Amino acid sequence: MSVLRYYFFVVLILSVSLPFVFYAITIHAQKSLRRLKFSMSSTLVEDCKALTKDKVSFLKENALKTSFGIFNCTEYITQNHYITRVLSAEEAAFPLAYIITLHKEFETFERLFRAVYMPQNVYCIHVDGKAPAALQQAVRRLVGCFPNAFLASRTERVVYGGVSRLRADLHCMRDLLASAVPWRYLLNACGQDFPLKTNWEIIQHLKAYRGKNITPGVLPPAHITARTKYVHREQLYSFFSFMLPTFVRKAPPPHNLTLYFGSAYIAVTRPFVEFVLQDPRAIDLLAWSEDTYSPDEHFWVTLNRIPDLLKEDVAMQQIHLPYGRISRKNILVLYPPFRHYSLSQNIGLKYG
Repeated sequence: MSVLRYYFFVVLILSVSLPFVFYAITIHAQKSLRRLKFSMSSTLVEDCKALTKDKVSFLKENALKTSFGIFNCTEYITQNHYITRVLSAEEAAFPLAYIITLHKEFETFERLFRAVYMPQNVYCIHVDGKAPAALQQAVRRLVGCFPNAFLASRTERVVYGGVSRLRADLHCMRDLLASAVPWRYLLNACGQDFPLKTNWEIIQHLKAYRGKNITPGVLPPAHITARTKYVHREQLYSFFSFMLPTFVRKAPPPHNLTLYFGSAYIAVTRPFVEFVLQDPRAIDLLAWSEDTYSPDEHFWVTLNRIPDLLKEDVAMQQIHLPYGRISRKNILVLYPPFRHYSLSQNIGLKYG
């Protein structure tokens, strides 16, 4: 009898105390999350102020902490304030396609994705085949939370400066054309990029060009002609990779094409993407570019400057934009300084 009383007493105590324990844990977790958000917000505000004043700023490590994995998809989307409904009829009528290629820093990619995400757009994510398994798994899980985002159907083991980087974009282009989303423009970015303007503001600039492609570039400067004059070969090993230059001369470009050099980061129309994937000149230029250095810096800009392109039944036009740096004040999207090619202030996108 005494044993039964003991168990009854224990059950009574637990039934009374457990709700208070769970309540205390929940309150503590919410306060911790608020403190984390406040800390991150304060840090980022200070860093933004420093950047606008051209001062050096160093982000604290905790500013890049992620809450992904703590919550399920629904809670994660809610907690991180993702936009889950179309904000205007104008944006609904002008969906965009994004290609994001990355090989490191999931937290940085997560913030880029959160910043550019809109439910009417579509997103193809290419993760370097050499990236750590943990990064690939994290990206796969994140993308799985969104019906309009997906991983590229084919993955490249990217060698910096090699054609594998160009192929990564092309794989996503094919996937995006197969998407049910009727996107109007395609923009490509890397996982370390970040936008400064809203989706609506980007659309306003794109609309101003009435179907033109934005592929800034110039005729080849003397110091980079060796990139396409001589054969370069990708060298891929277990722990490192690089481009190997040779003294083997290449044949001239196919179809008597004039090469231009410019940005690997572009804003192009759907018809241009179809042209890139289907036209014999584009296909032959890609094959010719296989053993050049950094072909993504001549491929798009050369195709968009084919002289008779405007005379053909392809809804494409050319914009010849300056090659090089532009003021931060005139751009929509600011990217890190280690990549120096830019879309011009006219389109408002900088892929740093």
